[in-house]
Amino acid sequence: MVSRANNFDFLRLLFASAVVITHSYPLSGMLESDILNRMTSGQISFAYLGVKGFFIISGFLIFKSLLRCDNLLDFYWKRVLRLFPALIVILLLTVLLAPMVYESSIPYLKNKSVLTYIPHNISLFFLQSKIEGVFENNPYKGSINGSLWTICYEFSMYIMVSLLFFIRKKSFVKTVVFSLFISSFALSLFYPNFLYGILVRLQLNSSIFYNLMCFFTGGMLLTYLDIRSKKLENIVIIAALIVFIASIYLKISIYTCNFTLPILIILIGKRSTKYINKVGDVLGDISYGIYIYSFPIQQTLMYFFKLDTIPLMICSLILSFLMGYLSWHLVEKKALGYKNLMIQLQQKRNSLSMKKG
Repeated sequence: MVSRANNFDFLRLLFASAVVITHSYPLSGMLESDILNRMTSGQISFAYLGVKGFFIISGFLIFKSLLRCDNLLDFYWKRVLRLFPALIVILLLTVLLAPMVYESSIPYLKNKSVLTYIPHNISLFFLQSKIEGVFENNPYKGSINGSLWTICYEFSMYIMVSLLFFIRKKSFVKTVVFSLFISSFALSLFYPNFLYGILVRLQLNSSIFYNLMCFFTGGMLLTYLDIRSKKLENIVIIAALIVFIASIYLKISIYTCNFTLPILIILIGKRSTKYINKVGDVLGDISYGIYIYSFPIQQTLMYFFKLDTIPLMICSLILSFLMGYLSWHLVEKKALGYKNLMIQLQQKRNSLSMKKG
């Protein structure tokens, strides 16, 4: 069992911030990528670490959640509460506030893309990146919220995980998880177009799907890693870090990151480091809010102020942290207050059945 006083909230905060940093470059019109990407010759960017890190942690925690749950309805209910309330709010705010930055001869409410924006994006799998006439004169043209693309992949992973619920033999579940990790690693490297025709119908890129699946299942696989010795754990972390850095230097990180990053992130995340383990208690779990609000915040700042990269980065981080904080305390935390609703309803049904019996 993972202690609640761990480093995962801090890591998620770090990963959300990393995505904001990388996005600041193209959104401000810079042709070059972020400094980490340049230092590693295009192998690793801040956003790369951010997105992969999110999927690794999600795989670890979501799989643990499945192992604890008694039924799939409860599992999906908790996933819906975590994803949709904040997503619905950002989509509504986007449509309501978009007239402030709207530039088109077509009246706003007669613009078909306005009417389809929320339905398409709430579906997760048929995303609409633009509302015609919004941000089309920004350096990064048209896209309102370029961060939403990962949510359909995330939810696909939830579906994959949920299928393991039907495997009752625990030892076999471990074998299946290991097989999913190895197969997704092989597919992402050698057969990235496998099942392309099926996945593309859901607007899923097969190459990206297998790559993210590998990091997600890497997190799942590490639920079985139980290192009792602190000294041995330190050795594993240092070894993984050395391999990670060496592979970047040798330009072979594409073959090693799927192994080293899950080990580093999960072992560091499971720890309880003084001060940073209190981030969740002090701020709340604001990473998801930062992630989904930052892109439209950056686009809006560019529309009104035409900022350079560093000012955009600083201003958008501050505003994204603020919106993430508000999103958690006003929307997400309140929604999660209903996470046990399905269990309570099931208990009531069982109680009624016993009385009738």
